[in-house]
Amino acid sequence: MKRIVILGSTGSIGTSTLDIVAKFPHEFQIVGLTAGTNDEKLEEQIRTFKPLAVALSDKAAAARLRARCKATGVEILDGVEGTAAVAALAEGDLVISAIVGGAGLVPTLAAIRARKQVALANKEPMVMAGALMQEEARKHGVRIFPVDSEHSAIFQSLEGHRREDVRRLILTASGGPLWDMPKEEMRDVKPQQALRHPNWKMGAKITIDSATLMNKGLEVVEARWLFDVPASQIEVLVHRESIIHSLVEYCDGSVIAQLGLPDMRTPISYAMKYPERMPLDPPPLDLAGIGKLTFHRPDHERFPCLGFGYEALRIAGTMPATLNAANEVAVAAYLQERIGFLDIAEVIRATMDAHTPRPVTTLEDALEADRSAREEASAKVTAITR
Repeated sequence: MKRIVILGSTGSIGTSTLDIVAKFPHEFQIVGLTAGTNDEKLEEQIRTFKPLAVALSDKAAAARLRARCKATGVEILDGVEGTAAVAALAEGDLVISAIVGGAGLVPTLAAIRARKQVALANKEPMVMAGALMQEEARKHGVRIFPVDSEHSAIFQSLEGHRREDVRRLILTASGGPLWDMPKEEMRDVKPQQALRHPNWKMGAKITIDSATLMNKGLEVVEARWLFDVPASQIEVLVHRESIIHSLVEYCDGSVIAQLGLPDMRTPISYAMKYPERMPLDPPPLDLAGIGKLTFHRPDHERFPCLGFGYEALRIAGTMPATLNAANEVAVAAYLQERIGFLDIAEVIRATMDAHTPRPVTTLEDALEADRSAREEASAKVTAITR
């Protein structure tokens, strides 16, 4: 039986993972869970899965949970230190890293340093400190399994093939809900409209990232570090149907792709049980019913955030961490309706322009870049609001 820790158990990836655990109770045991502020949902999970320890990043939420769960015997921790402690639990075998945003970096690195295998669902830690993450993984004998549908597809398409034969990695993008909208109309798009993803059910932040194509910009950076492939060999295609999740082209012209319905349980379960596959219950893929699969080149003028990812990767050092922090601040401000949709890219652009990149050799380097970029981006948001 594999013992599982889930970082971000109340989000969409976390709840999908728990759905798999519930279906295969003889395969997996939950030993640790973490969340941000949702103490009520975490309480439900404690009573259902009976972990050894949990953590909430919000100290007030943790205090409320302790008051209600005294009789359960579960250890309830809080803050960054508590989340990292759960990630490093001695009893854990595999850590599912699904915390949204840069907040996932510290606990994911703690899991790696505790020699836990990691299934990485949140791309931001690899964006902020990809070289450091991989260096620590090698040092501690840890394998990082990708859970993002695109990176899982590449991982599956690389299986059984020589890495030196790879010509290109091709990440697919749905294009989000605004793909066909003229740029002048995007200025007035409200969050409710941008959150209507055509294919995937995801959290608010990642859905807005899909609408701006920043999700793909971050995934390009992540792919560079996960698969040790330079940016020049990573391309993005918009594939509206979200059936082909990504492709790998080899030097002889062969292209291997992974297809499937948009269901995150597939890549999650593959990372959990690798190299075996698990008998899930999705409907069969009906290609005849779908009829056709379409592809488009991304429009960098209307969706500049994709290009920001390539730019940050080219500049390297602390620039990817700066890109990520600026995006998180801008998306949060947009969801609060403090800035407009097109302002997201403007805040990121201005924050990157104000940053002087430095090498990332320690965790503190990445965290300091994240902190300073958040300050800069917040100032840009305030200026726009005024």
